[in-house]
Amino acid sequence: MKFITFGEIMMRLQPEGYKRISQAERFDLCFGGSEANVAVSLANYGQEAVFLTKIPDNAIGDRCIRDLKANGVDTSAIVLGGPRMGIYFTEKGASQRASTCLYDRAGSSITTLKKKEINVKKLFAGATWFHTSGITPALGKDVADVTVALMKAAKEKGLTTSCDLNYRKKLWSKEEANKVMTACMPYTDVLIANEEDVSDVFGLHADGTNIVGGKLSEQGYIDLGKKVLDRFPSLKYVAFTLRESFSASRNGWSGLLVSRNGATKSKRYELDVIDRVGGGDSFSAGLIYALASGMDDGAAINFGIAASALKHSIEGDYNRVSVAEVTKLAEGDGSGRIQR
Repeated sequence: MKFITFGEIMMRLQPEGYKRISQAERFDLCFGGSEANVAVSLANYGQEAVFLTKIPDNAIGDRCIRDLKANGVDTSAIVLGGPRMGIYFTEKGASQRASTCLYDRAGSSITTLKKKEINVKKLFAGATWFHTSGITPALGKDVADVTVALMKAAKEKGLTTSCDLNYRKKLWSKEEANKVMTACMPYTDVLIANEEDVSDVFGLHADGTNIVGGKLSEQGYIDLGKKVLDRFPSLKYVAFTLRESFSASRNGWSGLLVSRNGATKSKRYELDVIDRVGGGDSFSAGLIYALASGMDDGAAINFGIAASALKHSIEGDYNRVSVAEVTKLAEGDGSGRIQR
């Protein structure tokens, strides 16, 4: 299968271990971004994963492309040009101190991307699935226009499409997000979100849920999924991640897949969090792979949540796990016993 993902990739800089930026004397470097993370996961699952973005034609862009290629991603669709690579700094949280991200991405190369720079016919040739997120159109009007156009083109060419709602209040307003994401919904088959994003973007709420207090209502999420499906008739699925944040270090983690035929809840995992950045992207990739592979709803939501549970144990944005490892956990082996 051939999967296309579209979005921004950034250079991630992080102090060693659990140090704060104010303590840092050096930073570890890696790359990441929502759709790039999905592409890497799909490549790790043995699939053809094509990542579309725009990055600067310089040594940093070259380093980024080498990193993607090393993780099995097809970089042939990447557009070179523009002024700079976006950067973000991460402090890993622990105990009651939350993880934080500080972005330096204004004016990055992808904000200069135009539709005419993309060979749409070549991009979608032989493709199965197209995926993007709400982060991408939030980067600027030109990128928003490209996002909607690509979603529409993907549907017209018969691809399955998915979108992770991923609302980022630092990038755009709720009103802007509502306008653009509503325009994307007629071309979206699978919407991936959490309650907070759906509330911020579409003004719909899950009853009985308190995210800050770590209280989740399964029925509230089921009802919320039905509300989203009722509002957007073209959607086939709404998938939710259910995070119970007891602290930065300990989370409850499960998922819910809502279709027009009903709702399916995943197993629940208690996570000792090593790195939560990219956790939602690893869920998206796992769910996309599972649905594209023909798994039923129960198997698909359990595969996606198991993949993401494993990601929380891995440093960096990318989920470096195989289908076999995810399947083993999804089928019940979460002992963590050493493999010899």
